[in-house]
Amino acid sequence: MKVIEDILADAAQIAAVRRDIHAHPELSFQEERTAELVAQQLTQWGIDVHRGIGTTGVVGVVRNGTSPRAIGLRADMDALPVQEINTFAHASQHLGKMHACGHDGHTAMLLAAAKYLAKHKPFDGTVYLIFQPAEEGGGGALEMMRDGLFDRFPMEAVFGMHNWPGMPLGSFALSPGPVMASSNEFKITIHGKGCHAAMPHNGLDPVPVACQLVQGFQTIVSRNKKPIDAGVISVTMINAGAATNVIPDSCELQGTVRTFTLEVLDLIESRMREMSEQLCAAFGLRCEFSFERNYPPTINDESASAFARQVMTGMVGVENVLKQEPTMGAEDFAYMLQAKPGAYCFIGNGDGDHRATGHGEGPCTLHNPSYDFNDDLIPLGATYWVELARQWLAKT
Repeated sequence: MKVIEDILADAAQIAAVRRDIHAHPELSFQEERTAELVAQQLTQWGIDVHRGIGTTGVVGVVRNGTSPRAIGLRADMDALPVQEINTFAHASQHLGKMHACGHDGHTAMLLAAAKYLAKHKPFDGTVYLIFQPAEEGGGGALEMMRDGLFDRFPMEAVFGMHNWPGMPLGSFALSPGPVMASSNEFKITIHGKGCHAAMPHNGLDPVPVACQLVQGFQTIVSRNKKPIDAGVISVTMINAGAATNVIPDSCELQGTVRTFTLEVLDLIESRMREMSEQLCAAFGLRCEFSFERNYPPTINDESASAFARQVMTGMVGVENVLKQEPTMGAEDFAYMLQAKPGAYCFIGNGDGDHRATGHGEGPCTLHNPSYDFNDDLIPLGATYWVELARQWLAKT
């Protein structure tokens, strides 16, 4: 495993910054302290800083030489509304807020790369350091783009990275094509007519219709789309009634849909709407159907993925650059990849052995109250950012 010596020498200092961010988590679009810390570090290293992009986003600009070429490197900064159960010294100091996904570590890795790039400038061109707010459901990537990210900071390509628990430390995973799913939400309200539960003939019961819909939606996955096309429909909430002897006026279903392509998403939304409205009509009930598309699928550019894989291979060897197994989780970096070529990779966070003391009883998995980022990743992740920028700007 090859890491840059200067970055390795600064690893303890950057890890301290990471732990400070972990102890002071901030939710989507509330990353005021984190953004200020990032901006102060970048300014201290002589980097041109732009604040308040997409509400609380920060962009650092490192230039060298005369080349007009540019690359973007992105890290996310926000935490989750999770109550941390770890008891180590850098555990969250804010009730109900926690860095349970490693965005503190993502920020730290990009800061470590920023320091090296600013000091040594081993490239000809421009590197844009993108510290993004609100990845966890807020769509901060899209907000930064709406605020002129790619117009104000024109770049050829943009790259992102996420730590991945269970993958060995010292490994990466990267593949072209879809690697994370689209994220979508639905809400269906079935309006009937309430009555006494002992006299159901006097009303229009929405509950049996809701039960049929929950089962029927799974036939969309198994019988309407191609078997080789991935798609998930999960009804996660059913709300109806307030008494055991009263048939309710209405029943509400909510849940999520995940797909790797917009074509499958179009099919699922269309069939869900048809099934809901027509089944309700068949029973004499009325249906309100809403479907909200959140994040699109994260689709890695083939050429950019191949280039990034070469960079990784030179650092950790071909055997440690794994195939990136697509996940039905979602990521708003997808918006950036719709606008620019690029790739989103995973970096191994290990199996949790780094949490020797003070961690909770649960596993070190993402969005878990016992999670903690592995600080041993910082030199490797930062070296990847530096080498990716250097080699990208040097390529013909």
